[in-house]
Amino acid sequence: MPLALLLSRISQPAKMPSTRSAASARLVRASRADVNPVVQEVKRESSVSFDVSKPESTTSVKRKRVKRELEVNGEPPKKQVGIVPDIEDFRYDRTKAVTSSSKATLSSVKVEGKLRVSSVIKAKAPENWEAVLGGIKNMRLSGQAPVDTKGCEKAGSLLPPKERRFAVLISTMMSSQTKDEVTHAAVERLSENGLLDPDAIVRIDEATLANLIKPVGFYQRKAQFIKEASKICLERFGGDIPDSLNELLALRGVGPKMAHLVMSIAWKNTQGICVDTHVHRISNRLGWVFREGTKQKTTTPEQTRMSLEKWLPKDEWEPINPLLVGFGQTICTPLRPKCDMCGINNLCPSAFKESSSPNPKQKKTRSS
Repeated sequence: MPLALLLSRISQPAKMPSTRSAASARLVRASRADVNPVVQEVKRESSVSFDVSKPESTTSVKRKRVKRELEVNGEPPKKQVGIVPDIEDFRYDRTKAVTSSSKATLSSVKVEGKLRVSSVIKAKAPENWEAVLGGIKNMRLSGQAPVDTKGCEKAGSLLPPKERRFAVLISTMMSSQTKDEVTHAAVERLSENGLLDPDAIVRIDEATLANLIKPVGFYQRKAQFIKEASKICLERFGGDIPDSLNELLALRGVGPKMAHLVMSIAWKNTQGICVDTHVHRISNRLGWVFREGTKQKTTTPEQTRMSLEKWLPKDEWEPINPLLVGFGQTICTPLRPKCDMCGINNLCPSAFKESSSPNPKQKKTRSS
């Protein structure tokens, strides 16, 4: 065999491994490229963009899911959901969320308050009410009614502000179904015994307190309520009285009339009209108040308060109580009102309609 042919056969098997190794290398490179397509892209292009807000399907699915959840919850979708925000973004978003939720709560409270106020000022005022009110004010100029000298606002008038507020509260709690003269005398007795003070009232026994305020109406129950209120004033308000309607109404023995009166006198914060039996009676006689949705008279002081507040200007809310109370004590009395002495009898729809009612005692005497 020629030497050249022998040498060619020996050299051919040596080429096979190189061919296989080349094919294996290509397979390895291809598998690596399949596993990491981003690496392949980097090798092919010299300018590479790392904008992660666009590419991968998992990110877009996540963005869609978050957007759906936000739409279901009623929240506006956040910008750049797929991009992780830095620390400043987290701090800002958290503060913004808290602030927005607080604003939402406050706005809902404000709306409720506005609704109440708007419902108060929508009612039409009675005809000639200003002339009637002016006439009553003229008749009250003398200041001779018991309320003018012995009303609840006179309690503790010479005391410091904090002590005076407590005296006003105690006087108001005793005033229910009791004449001003009787309430004023009871306040004077408490003052003489050093009991216009919450600490002193808490230390005294209930029976002694009841005897001191007698003959105030329901004096035993009122003594119990006064002791309870004094304890609350000490424990929760540092010896002062509550400064809000809700906290005053939480005291046993304090109703809406008393709470509004205390707020006006003690705190100079008039939030409603104080309606007692005189204000209730006279407002109905004048045709100033009606049950809601009807033209019928109100049946309770609270109905009268709500009806009055719907049209009476707020600057008249505080003075209307002593004005009508004094008018009711002197002229527009519960029985046999003195219509002939009244300066507004030409404007009052009830004038002279009750004057002729005989006294039941007189009626019995005549028949006997």
